[in-house]
Amino acid sequence: MPENSSKKPARAASKPAPASTSAAASTDAPADPPAGWTPTPEAKAKATRFRWIAVVLWVVAIAAEAFGIFWLLRQRQVTGGDGELVRNPDTGLLEQQGATATFPQWAFITLIVLFVVIAALSITGSFLWKKANRLDPARRSDTVRFFVQNQLGAIIAIIAFVPLIILVFLNKDMDKGQKTIAGIVGIALAALAVVLGIDFNPPSVEQYTADQSTVIQLLGKDQVVWVDGGTVYHVCEEVSAIQTGSDKRTGTTAQAVEAGKTRLTLEFASELRKCGLPVPENAPAIADALRAIRDGKTDTTLPAPVWGAGVEAPLTVPDASSSGSTPAPTSTP
Repeated sequence: MPENSSKKPARAASKPAPASTSAAASTDAPADPPAGWTPTPEAKAKATRFRWIAVVLWVVAIAAEAFGIFWLLRQRQVTGGDGELVRNPDTGLLEQQGATATFPQWAFITLIVLFVVIAALSITGSFLWKKANRLDPARRSDTVRFFVQNQLGAIIAIIAFVPLIILVFLNKDMDKGQKTIAGIVGIALAALAVVLGIDFNPPSVEQYTADQSTVIQLLGKDQVVWVDGGTVYHVCEEVSAIQTGSDKRTGTTAQAVEAGKTRLTLEFASELRKCGLPVPENAPAIADALRAIRDGKTDTTLPAPVWGAGVEAPLTVPDASSSGSTPAPTSTP
């Protein structure tokens, strides 16, 4: 079949292979597929950059909170009094007798602006952090790290807002109206920042590895197709879902993730039929297992493809020995 002129290889796929790899590829024996998903160097670098930017934004947000706590909320404006000085027994400071301390209006307006700035910094940092986690996710099996890494945006939002909001309500110089307005604004922005900081469907290394393993067993190689729009990648290029007029791109599953396509389509069986490729008899069971793994069920076993009689399997992968010995090498028909 002639190659589609609009089909573009992924960036990393165009790099020349090292000499040792080229030599191995020139032999008659096919190269073994990669074992286990890892991000591309470009994706790793991009994720690191996003995380550093997010950390800087969060540090500035917490610094803004500290400014509000240790300077802004201490502002007071004294009115009234007959000029006679008396000592306040609670603070030990001298005050004008009959004077009233209030929270200045300029400080109140600055406080509202400060809440908005902290929210903007927190939310932007959370967005970048979640984007980095899709490029370079944590392992779900590492429970504590997985939770902290994926929900750090929400944690930072709580740290950046809650102490300041509490001290607003405890401030003795604010009047009731100022406390009500500042409290509502602070709580609303804090809730927004926390919700947007939560990752409700975080990716995992296990999920990406399951998708990669499925692709390799279905196609005999780690190669998928995607277009610039959408969030999934496909097993071949003839499927209607990518006939959008956009350039078709091919590459490994890791390159697809780098391009923002974080999962294999669960419609792979119909795509295989459309492209005239063999379809495993247990395709629904494979799709169900992938769905369960994406939902966080770590005890799910990914079924091996079951091929019908007379169907030539794209790849034969032996089960690992339970005794820990090295399994037989992977072979292709």
